[in-house]
Amino acid sequence: MSSVNISINGRQYRVACEAGQEERLTALAQDFDSRISSMRSRFGEVGDARLTVMAAMMIGDELFDANETIAKLKAEIAALNEARAASSHRVARTEAAVVTALDAAADRIERMTRALSRPGGGGMAVG
Repeated sequence: MSSVNISINGRQYRVACEAGQEERLTALAQDFDSRISSMRSRFGEVGDARLTVMAAMMIGDELFDANETIAKLKAEIAALNEARAASSHRVARTEAAVVTALDAAADRIERMTRALSRPGGGGMAVG
């Protein structure tokens, strides 16, 4: 475990965190402190507890919006994956149809070639 000193709303706090997370925790604290400072300049002195609740609600609102966006993106990804699977299936069917058509054409060409190769095969009937 590690710890960092952070400042929020003019007060110092020592906060424990996982090793390697110090920078992130410091950045989060700076963001939170910035929100509180911004609200203080807009609303004046409304009390520390109220400013903290307002900042938390603002962050909660952003998190709510982000979660909605994530849910929509997940649904879009699922739909795209389904479309890709359906497309792959159509491609496989088309490839199989093309292979069948080419095989039939090759068989027909071979029959024609054999017919033309026979003595007197110039007037062949192709069927």
